[in-house]
Amino acid sequence: MSRLLGIDVGDRRIGLALADEGLDPPHPLATIRRAASVDDDAALIRRIVLEQAVDELIVGLPLEASGIEGTQADLTRQWALAIAERIDLPLGFRDERLTSHRAEQRLGPMKRGRSGGPPTPAQRDAYRARVDRESAAIILEDELDDRATEKRAGNRVDATPEPTLADSRRGDMEHDR
Repeated sequence: MSRLLGIDVGDRRIGLALADEGLDPPHPLATIRRAASVDDDAALIRRIVLEQAVDELIVGLPLEASGIEGTQADLTRQWALAIAERIDLPLGFRDERLTSHRAEQRLGPMKRGRSGGPPTPAQRDAYRARVDRESAAIILEDELDDRATEKRAGNRVDATPEPTLADSRRGDMEHDR
């Protein structure tokens, strides 16, 4: 059983979520601010990896709507490879298209400001941080769902049953007619 750390990388924040493969569903863990360098990001993530006994990193890859890797996906891939190298853990990538939208649907609308006015900057920041964590959890859910599907497919018995003695007798009877 592996413990996975889901990572939703943004320009300013990194959403994190945890999951134990085969156990409870993923849960949002934290949102951290992007540091000044990849080395600083790696140091923060390494600390979390050690505290949480993480075995594998799953990073959301922001593909374009058409499914191709654009500039942002390339930057995310480079960042993730650098982090994985510094932390020395296996790394996987997941298509993260629409995870923020799904996260916002789960969380509901952002709270309004005083007297029903627009949200304050602090409320917006807090909401965005929650969305980032929830997006990381969705990335892990998608990964675990695919792994479970692959595992079931690998355990499936061939759909064509072996002929039985009764089947061979039936064939003989049809032949005799």
